[in-house]
Amino acid sequence: MALNIIDLIKGQLGPALISQAASQLGESESGVSKAISGLLPAVVGGMANNADKPGVINAITGAASSGVLGNLLGGTSNNSLITTVLTAIFGDKIGSIVNSISTYSGVSNESSSSLLNMVTGATLGSVGKYAADNNIGASGITSLLNDQKGIVSSLLPAGLSLASLGVGNLFGGHQAENVKVTSYDQPKVEVNRGGNTNSHPSPSDNNNDGGGSIWKWLLPLILVALAAWFLWTQYGKKTAPVTETTEVAADSTTMNTTANDSATAIMPTKEVTDIDLNGKMIKGYANGMEASMINFLKSDGYKNAKDDAALKDTWYDFDNVNFKMGSATELEPGSEGQIQNLAAIMKAYPDAKIKIGGYTDMTGDAAQNKELSQKRADFIKAELGKLGVGAQVAGAEGYGSEFAKVPATASNDERAVDRKMAVRFTK
Repeated sequence: MALNIIDLIKGQLGPALISQAASQLGESESGVSKAISGLLPAVVGGMANNADKPGVINAITGAASSGVLGNLLGGTSNNSLITTVLTAIFGDKIGSIVNSISTYSGVSNESSSSLLNMVTGATLGSVGKYAADNNIGASGITSLLNDQKGIVSSLLPAGLSLASLGVGNLFGGHQAENVKVTSYDQPKVEVNRGGNTNSHPSPSDNNNDGGGSIWKWLLPLILVALAAWFLWTQYGKKTAPVTETTEVAADSTTMNTTANDSATAIMPTKEVTDIDLNGKMIKGYANGMEASMINFLKSDGYKNAKDDAALKDTWYDFDNVNFKMGSATELEPGSEGQIQNLAAIMKAYPDAKIKIGGYTDMTGDAAQNKELSQKRADFIKAELGKLGVGAQVAGAEGYGSEFAKVPATASNDERAVDRKMAVRFTK
């Protein structure tokens, strides 16, 4: 089974980044999502069918250290690596792609062009990082890209085709070989290279009036159903969490309570929505960190708290801030938005003060874990300082694995609940 490069990329283009891109571009989230669903397979297919060009390979290897993944929203418009690759794979067809995606998704041509750069940057960065992490050289990258040939046309959403994008002649007529695709959300591609093909017939393949003619109407219905299912699961009610939210250790040996003073932890529904901050709308998860903090402040809970002891057991998890593995200074794409939201909340309530907490799981050296969590807490404090609310951050403390609950022998997913950053109010 060939590795599907889209699986490497889709994590970089999640709901948080889509929400920020929509806000920055002045477009609807549904329009941005639809544009990305068409651009991603086109870009991957373009790179796959130009895998022998040195410019494409050099751009991929260069992207691994360029930091493009850390600034997909602001650092792709004038990036020379992205410009080189787009010219290499699409040539003078870039304008045609931009126009087609604009028409298909309902976003403006300018937004379509920006999203093309963003998707290309995510593709270069993801493939480059994968190659670097797995010690894959130029020939290996070429082989990896060659494995994607034929997949692109089957991953294009209903309503788009290579011909409608104006790039059909650029893909060398490659067709999928016994390709089975479930959706863009979880693409599973099985390629049978044994010589026997069993591809689905299309309307043009069957002109008889027998059983084959059923595909004339059944195939389009299947494609429409898959596209609708994808949009609902990927960008509707189901949004991928960046960090899990559970109980966070307090400043003492006891565990904290949650923002609503119940015995269970805050478990926000992962649905991006508009949150009212005194008349100004900010984007965040419904019932997530921002909404919970704002509700507390609006209730005069902070104002009525007599001292720090009344506040120290109520923590709010960052549910959309995630550091890169082992790093204290590099955030995963999309994490900056929630730090900016926190700064906006502090500016709206200038009398409020907060403390930042950092936590790790039980794996690794305890002293190093504590040092890492302290540096991460200090980093968020510094970022808030740059945003003009440093005076309202009373402290930042890293607890390391001190309050971790999941054993080090558990799976990585299970231990994720112990790896987090949190914030609480203080006096």
